[in-house]
This record gives sequence, structure tokens and C-alpha cells, in this order.
Amino acid sequence: MTPPPARRRRTGANGAPAPSLPRRGAVRRAQMITTYGVGSLIAVDHESFVVSGLDGADEHWRSDESPRISERRLARLLEVDYFRLPPASEDTSKDGVRVRRFPIMHSCPECGELRRWHQFNPPPGRSQCGACGSDLVPSRFVIACEAGHLDEFPYWHWVHRSSAGGTSTAGQCGGTLTLRSSGRSSSLRSIIVSCTCGVPEVSMEGSFRRNALKDLGLRCRGTRPWLGTSVPADPCRLSARTLQRGSSSVWQPVLKSALSIPPWSDGRADPLDEHWAQLRELDSRDAVEMCLNFVFRNKPPVPVDEVMALLAAEREEDPEGDGTPSFDRRYLALRHKEYERLRAGNDERERSHKEQFVCETPLGDPAPLVPLGVTGPMLVKKLREVRALKAFTRLADPDSTTEGKEAALSTSPLSWLPAMEVRGEGVFLRLDEDRLEAWAGSAPVVARAERIRAAHERLLRQRATEPDLAPASPAGPRMILLHTLAHVLITQWSLDAGYPAAALRERLYADEGMAGILVYTATSDSAGSLGGLVAQGEPARLADAVRGAVHRSAWCSSDPLCIESEASGTAGTNLAACHACVMLPETSCEHNNTLLDRALLVGTPEEPSIGFFASLLA
Repeated sequence: MTPPPARRRRTGANGAPAPSLPRRGAVRRAQMITTYGVGSLIAVDHESFVVSGLDGADEHWRSDESPRISERRLARLLEVDYFRLPPASEDTSKDGVRVRRFPIMHSCPECGELRRWHQFNPPPGRSQCGACGSDLVPSRFVIACEAGHLDEFPYWHWVHRSSAGGTSTAGQCGGTLTLRSSGRSSSLRSIIVSCTCGVPEVSMEGSFRRNALKDLGLRCRGTRPWLGTSVPADPCRLSARTLQRGSSSVWQPVLKSALSIPPWSDGRADPLDEHWAQLRELDSRDAVEMCLNFVFRNKPPVPVDEVMALLAAEREEDPEGDGTPSFDRRYLALRHKEYERLRAGNDERERSHKEQFVCETPLGDPAPLVPLGVTGPMLVKKLREVRALKAFTRLADPDSTTEGKEAALSTSPLSWLPAMEVRGEGVFLRLDEDRLEAWAGSAPVVARAERIRAAHERLLRQRATEPDLAPASPAGPRMILLHTLAHVLITQWSLDAGYPAAALRERLYADEGMAGILVYTATSDSAGSLGGLVAQGEPARLADAVRGAVHRSAWCSSDPLCIESEASGTAGTNLAACHACVMLPETSCEHNNTLLDRALLVGTPEEPSIGFFASLLA
């Protein structure tokens, strides 16, 4: 990672940054999407930085260190031309992911002063107090709002809140702020802020209250430090809240993903990435051929007939209905096409060395699965998933936020997004549709699922800019059952096959006409594609895994509190679900460990019949 060059830094003839930018630490490429993406805070030694936006990154990211990757279906959904892997910088690299120092407020543990970083007159290249030589400590506290804005904690207003309401211009008293710890405890009460102007010193206790800054008359200023100080503030009417600098609420990625499925999964269409929008507007084969010959100077990389077939396949994913479809409808259409391909498989394409999707029917007898209500297992022997960083949120989980609360990665629209690709394997299975429909229509099942749906929709309305336009919750008996089953299967396979739970990931297909689960390797390291997961998809082993998972979920070490819970999880969006039974690492779950209920798998002591697999426990 590299901070942006200072204004006085010399540049080359073309205005490019000087070749020797200061380096500040290193992170894995995958972390630039999931943990330390644009707008996030990252600690390097005793310093703190915010990862810069993507303005200009397409030019200063070197093509050999940050190659392009293609996934047409996802690019179309996100309205970009292509994706790029974050830079994998070597020791000889001249550039990389850029960062900016944030927060600017620092304190000196020796002299106790609390001021802006540059006011300490640190030596060049070091973060030290110019007076006493001690390493400076970045502010432990920042403020943020649900619109994604980020700012410094207003220490001056906090300590002067007893005079003039704390709303006067910061610093006009002429005093110097100091920060110290009383040492009496590790609570906020022991963190003391004072000013040499003589106002009474105050502790940080109460600064995390939801209305603490609002009571001071302070509103969010709309600052976006990841985009630079020269970018004007974004108008904002929300109240900011205090957060710990290292809190997970400071930054949550909005990730969207797609599987590479035929006819896009052999890589032949990749050279056409930047031309699909133009090709889609053409309505005849002759027009497409003329366009290809013009763009590629009579040497198109893909035959015209294949391009026409790809355009037809793309139109098949268009959502039904009039008008412009919403993002959620287009994303659901993408999932429907994946579901169809996973059901159908593609055994005949296995011989292609470039094929990135190989899905086969297991050879074993499926009879052991029939009593369980499980059908259609498929062995996904080769799989490629592309995950793109669309945006990020603060304070609100991405799964519970509307698109209006997503913070942008740049000041202007981009024709590309950062992404990563995962190659691995997986197991796909479905639930028997007739048995599922009969179970989901039961009044006790509907009533239990309705409690989760109502809580989730209440949360969506609370976090939406316009509550009347909040999206509908996907929670229903079918979705909650599939989601909980995926979680218990991942736990079971982590025991049976030796996988860490964090190395497996779920992909749910829960909608009208869909009732499937794909469990696949979520990392491309040594746990990625060794065949161990695919082996679990053989019918006999799969039946044993389902039975084992159901029996394990029948009892939780937190019972009876867990199974009798009236509400759990974020804002009551779970029922019988906790970290002792069905919850997984965050990297494994599509819905941030919400919309779960173990009782819909195994039933409750009072109503055992509401469990889809209750017969296995008889």
C-alpha cells in the first residue's frame, strides 16, 4: 500500500507519480475486497490510514500486477465493462493500493497533547512527536453516519460542551487539548479529555450514545476522506455516531458475485468485454458482423455465430415484465440461470481444458436421499466465482441496507470494479418440491416464518432513506429452511471432511421455482480444489451428512434458551439460532448470520411437526 504523493513530490514528464512512493505495510489481495477495501481503515504498526478511492487507479495500477478479469454476467449486472484484481505488489513495485492518513487527530503518550498529526512536527517519514520523540497514537475514536460518511471525533466540542452549548467554532478558545487515562479501569470513564483554557475536564463516557453528537448540535458534515481533501463534502442530514476506529461497523463491503457458467465459462468471449453494450443494440446478424469487423479490423476473435448465441443467452437472463427492472430483480434473474445450469450439469463439456464449470451427476444410487426429501445432487468438480466490490456501508450491514445507503468507491462513475476470483469445487442439492410445498403451507410453519419476516422488514424500513420504498424481505419458510440447512451442512462437512468452516461458503437458490443449495470452497488455497468436498456429494455420503447435521442441530448447548427464543440476532431476525448451533463465520454466510431458525429443521418440543426433517429424529 502506498500513500498518495505529497504535492511537492516531483513527477515525470507525463504527470505520473515519482517512481519511489513510500510503502506502508502489505495485505493479501483478497483482503482488498473483503476486509481492507476502498474507504476502510487499516492499522499499519502504530499508524492508521484510510484506503483511497479508485479515481485514477486504472492508470496507476500496473497491468502486470493488477490484471483484468472477465465475467460478463456480473459485469452486466453491475453495469461495468470489466473487473481488475487488486495489485499484488512485489518488493520492486513502484506503486500499489494508495492510502491516506486517517484519522488526523493524534495524541502523544509522553506529553499527552491531542492535536492534528502535522501540528506535532513529526520527522520526515515518521509518526513521532517532534518535541519528545514518542510514537504518536492515532485517535481511537471516529464518527460515521449510515450514508457512509466518515469524520474526526469532535474532541473540542466534546470538552467544551458545557460552555456555549459546545456549538462554537472549534479551537477558538486558544487552548491545547490533552488526552490521558486515569488508569482506574479500561472503560470510557477512564479516558479523560481536557483543555488548557480552563474548562472542566471530561471523560469519554457517553460519547457512544446514539444521540450524543446530536445533543451537541452537531450533524454529519458529509466528509469522505478516502476520496481526498479536495473533494467537496457530500450534503448529509443524518446524525453521526461515535465508533471505535477498529470496529467492524466502520466498514462493511457490498459484494456481488456470479458463477461462470456456459456459454461464458470457457473464456472465449473475454476479448469482447468492452463491446457488449454496443453489440446488444444491434438487431441483426449482418449488423453484428459489420460491427465486429470494424472494431477488430476484419479479424474478430469470436465467430459471428458464437456472438449471436452469446447475445441470445444474455437476453434469456433479462427479467420478465415491463419497465426498467430493479437491481434486485436482475440479480434474482442471474441466480435463476445459475440454478438451471446447476440442475442440468454439463458433462459433455468436461473435455475442454479451458472450461471453468464442470457439473456432473453422481454415479451412486440416489435412493438413500428419497426418504430425506433431498433430490438432484450434483458434483461441481470445477467452479469459478467472481466477487466484485460494488460499494460499502457504515453502521448498517449490507444485507439490511438499501442501495441508497451505499457509499461510492470514486467521485465519478467507473467502467470497472475491483474483484477477485475463486476457483474450487462444490456440491449442489435440491429439496423435493412437492414435499417442500406441503410443509411450507402448514399454518404453524407460516406463522413462525412470518415472525422473522416481519422483524426483517421492520429493520429494512428503519434503515431505508424512504421507508415506504424499502425492499421486501426474502424471508419465508422456503428460504429460512434452505439457509439453515446450508449452515448445518457446512458445520457437518467441516467435521467429516476436515475443512475449516471458514473455507466453505453457501450460495442459496430460494425463490418460486427454486429450492437449492450450493456449498463450495470459498478459498483458492490448499483447501480449494482437492476433491474432498466433491466426494461428499455422492448420495450415500450426502444422506449420512444430512442425517448427521439434523441430529446435531436437534440439540444446542444453549438449550432450552435457544430453541425457546422468541427473537435473536440483529433486531430479532433469527429465532432458534446462536453461535453454539447454526451460526457460521461471516465469510461463509450470504446473509450475515440472519434469517435462521433451527426449529424449522427439527421442530420444537411443543410442535415437533414444524421441522422439515423431524421424521429423522423419531
